[in-house]
Amino acid sequence: MRHPICYVSFLALLTYSTTSIAKSHPSKNHRFIPEFALQFAPLSHLWSQEKWFPSDVATHLVHVVPEVNFTAVSSSVTFKNIKHFGSDVFLTSQDPVEDQPSWMHSFENKPNDIGFTKAPATIICVEKGDDIIDAFYFHFYSFDEGNTAQGLEFSDHIGDWEHIMVRFVNESPSVIYLSAHSGGFAFNYSALNMTKGRATTFIAGGTHANYADPGSHLHGPMNLLNDRTDNGPIWDVTLNFRGYWFDNATQTFSVGRGVNVGGKEEIDDGTGWLEFKGMWGDQQYPVPEHGQFCVMDNCHFTDGPTGPIAKNLGRVEVCEHEANCTILMSV
Repeated sequence: MRHPICYVSFLALLTYSTTSIAKSHPSKNHRFIPEFALQFAPLSHLWSQEKWFPSDVATHLVHVVPEVNFTAVSSSVTFKNIKHFGSDVFLTSQDPVEDQPSWMHSFENKPNDIGFTKAPATIICVEKGDDIIDAFYFHFYSFDEGNTAQGLEFSDHIGDWEHIMVRFVNESPSVIYLSAHSGGFAFNYSALNMTKGRATTFIAGGTHANYADPGSHLHGPMNLLNDRTDNGPIWDVTLNFRGYWFDNATQTFSVGRGVNVGGKEEIDDGTGWLEFKGMWGDQQYPVPEHGQFCVMDNCHFTDGPTGPIAKNLGRVEVCEHEANCTILMSV
């Protein structure tokens, strides 16, 4: 997501000292994602009219090439070579975006009745010291459809990374953070509605921003844009995911034993792909290429997003952007 939105403001955490987090020394010998991180993983409702479903990173890489300034720097990108590309690289679609190819829609990855999708989520756990572990539940989509204002659609882009983070203290869920556009919302975990003891969240149609309740959510310049959420298909990320640990001191990843397709794929995938600091979609097109238009600084198509490594995995406060971070006690 591209347009900034963040409704959080500063409030010190009451249950532990953030100083201890900054001084943590994570253990390096992990094998499995902790059971409690799966037991209390969020259950997320996609929008009932969603057209852009979860995507497998492996499928996405098949359909893009690395470019800098609209010029290819390699003929292909793989799990093995992606970490060697710089932060100025855009993973650019080989298909014109206006064609809306099937791999962008990923219709086959619509969750089934039990919340399973063939597209693996990505779960990353980070030790912060003093029995604090942050579990990041990353959602990936090959396309993000922005909102419409005055009949014009803004902020479409190829590639879309969103995440939910749960902070565990002594193996119990304490706080949950929901990414939304360039910001997000932090709540006491127990403030959210629960489904079988797990926090229930809602994913906006097209934009895939995360919210704590169904309905309309205004955002963007002068609140002209409107995200919509409802009780659409549930996505249970624990049924299919790639699992990893992140060591904030060394900025390195290790495999944490995923499940189902994700668990099988991650063996060959390795961890290098998580180190890629470039963009997971096309560079913002010039006007009028691919139907591009801009109104002031707001454009129909924007840059693709950065990946998990750029989401402040080592954060001390629970919010991705740590300044002015409030933990809300009710939805």
